[in-house]
Amino acid sequence: MGRRKRTAPAEQLERGAGDGRRFTAALASPGLSLIAEHKRRSPSAGTIREDRTLQEVISAYERGGARALSILTEGPSFGGSLEDLRTARAATRLPLLRKEFIVDPYQLRESAAAGADAVLLIVAALSREELRTLHEQAVALGLSALVEVHDARELQIAAELGASVIGINNRDLTTLAVDPRRTHELLPQVPPGTTVVAESGFSTPEELQELADAGVDAVLIGEALMRAEDIEAACRRLSSL
Repeated sequence: MGRRKRTAPAEQLERGAGDGRRFTAALASPGLSLIAEHKRRSPSAGTIREDRTLQEVISAYERGGARALSILTEGPSFGGSLEDLRTARAATRLPLLRKEFIVDPYQLRESAAAGADAVLLIVAALSREELRTLHEQAVALGLSALVEVHDARELQIAAELGASVIGINNRDLTTLAVDPRRTHELLPQVPPGTTVVAESGFSTPEELQELADAGVDAVLIGEALMRAEDIEAACRRLSSL
């Protein structure tokens, strides 16, 4: 990031075509909204897919009925880059979430410049003060913030922050184990009026129907879609609720 700061200082970054209101509205649409994720690899799964370009995957997601897209831009562990976000912005009008470990205000400005509509803020990766500062600056830039939690303590922090969009991640960041029950266990503790996104471990229409029945607003799915032989058909199968 230091090199990017030197070559493109924050004050020189221009606002892109993103709009946080579009992301929030897409998640709050009737039914369960699908956020389809472009994800080349992961620490837990290794290489996921390399035989489709980002544009091909995005096009399949769009035709398959996804309401928003998540673009992994983290490099060392997930094989992404900021250029992936720019490419996605040029390829689709769907709302875009930049999936990245956001720890510096500069990343918010470059996200906006690259056309992101939303950014991910992980409670477990930030101090309370860092989280509050980044959340406030994201909102000031017109970005929506998906505040990600993993347990009741983190959920309380997100609630105290006043986060309007909370993601419940079923993956334990220490062991990488996934427990889909976590969403259902934490859901009753989410403040009324909050948009809820379920993350990790969901891959079937039956699981998604259960989420919809429980009152979850959106689900983020990456690996199950990226591994599908027919990405468009797999997306359509999970976006029809």
